[in-house]
Amino acid sequence: MGRSTPSYQERVAEITPNSELAYAGLNTFFKSEYRALDDLTDLDAAVIGAPYDGAVSNRPGARFGPTAIRKASAWWSYLSGYKGGLTNMRTGNQVDFSDLDIADCGDIPVFPMDEGRTAESIEAHVAAIADQTFPVVLGGDHFCTAPSFIGFAEGADYDTVGLVQIDAHSDTSTNSPIFGEQFHGSSTALIANSEYSGYEHVSQVGIRGYEAPGFNEFAEEKGLSLYTMRDVNENGISDVVSRAIEDAASDADAVYVTFDIDSVDPSVAPGTGTPEPGGLSAYQALTSIEMIGSHDSVQAADMMEVSPPYDSNTVTEQLAAYLLVTLLERRFLE
Repeated sequence: MGRSTPSYQERVAEITPNSELAYAGLNTFFKSEYRALDDLTDLDAAVIGAPYDGAVSNRPGARFGPTAIRKASAWWSYLSGYKGGLTNMRTGNQVDFSDLDIADCGDIPVFPMDEGRTAESIEAHVAAIADQTFPVVLGGDHFCTAPSFIGFAEGADYDTVGLVQIDAHSDTSTNSPIFGEQFHGSSTALIANSEYSGYEHVSQVGIRGYEAPGFNEFAEEKGLSLYTMRDVNENGISDVVSRAIEDAASDADAVYVTFDIDSVDPSVAPGTGTPEPGGLSAYQALTSIEMIGSHDSVQAADMMEVSPPYDSNTVTEQLAAYLLVTLLERRFLE
């Protein structure tokens, strides 16, 4: 009874490694700690999920996106932890992710049979984060971007916010005879018609496939900065993204970035609800995010339309997580 022995807590501390295995532990983004919404002011960024796909026009499944992206993101946390930092082989930069202060706020409550209530919930939760730090939203279908954008503008107290949209589709529908006025094909229209933005503050990169009759004339009339995949292929991704960011940032207090994973070619990212051939390569997607993350005007971001049921080998969620990790690296560690 008189022997001095380590406490159980001390024994646990002695055998606990510096890095947790990617597939072990709690499923938070980048293995970050969980935080309540009222405790975020000391962070670089806070991540929150929007597991809702009740507004899709094609294949559901994006409700499972936030969990899948979190799971995939653990790999980079594990690598950084056990190696004591990393060398980014694309840039040559030395990166110590232990200097990145982020937390995961869990998932926003959504209501599968009530689109309006879901939008109100997303708006309120993102506003609570934006009042304190940089929000990163994991979707969910692209309908979630509109209330997220509005919540960001309200919470950060901005009058005018620009939008950089990396996407295969313009999402400018205002009234579908089947889906109505609010679905994942109307998110950009809802943002442009809100009090916080307008089409003249919107830049789109990667648009392809088919749009409504007279769409090019519509874009020109509204002042929408439209960069199609043809523009990307002819002018290069760096030139296009540079112009898109500057267009969105002009005369705006801040820029919100939305990345729809269907902007990437489905041969690279098959796990999405509305795949469109002829999209961005992984290289082009990463280049886009590196440039976006380096721009000081960018104050919020989301990753939308990752749909794990259509991704048999998890490459889509891995790419989505890698893009977000890259964004955070460029935004906060350079």
